[in-house]
Amino acid sequence: MHYWLMKSEPDVFSWDDLVAKGNAEWDGVRNHLAQNHMKAMKKGDQAFFYHSNVGLEVVGIMEIMEEAAQDSTDETGKWIAVHVAPVRKLNHPVTLKTIKADPALADMAMIRQSRLSVSPVSAAEFRHIIALSQ
Repeated sequence: MHYWLMKSEPDVFSWDDLVAKGNAEWDGVRNHLAQNHMKAMKKGDQAFFYHSNVGLEVVGIMEIMEEAAQDSTDETGKWIAVHVAPVRKLNHPVTLKTIKADPALADMAMIRQSRLSVSPVSAAEFRHIIALSQ
């Protein structure tokens, strides 16, 4: 299993929106590196749901339900999307400030490439963030 972090602006699509839908297409990603990460995702992988711009925090865990396929919002046919479903909300959100202050998370891709909307997370980083949310 691989782990990921996927960002969404909560005023556009929030954790609560995903929970209400139950399963959603993660669409609208228009960055080549983020797209490569999505192409690498496999059914059953898990991803953190991160509220960007507003909140700046990891709020939940999602599961990849369907691997890369045509993004339904892309008329050019150039971009892909994956389908995700909520697994669980974190007991306590883990803020960007907490992540940046923690030496165990200093090498996280989301810190090194802060504008990237989809990034890999190591198994150790994933477990560490879960522990921080307790």
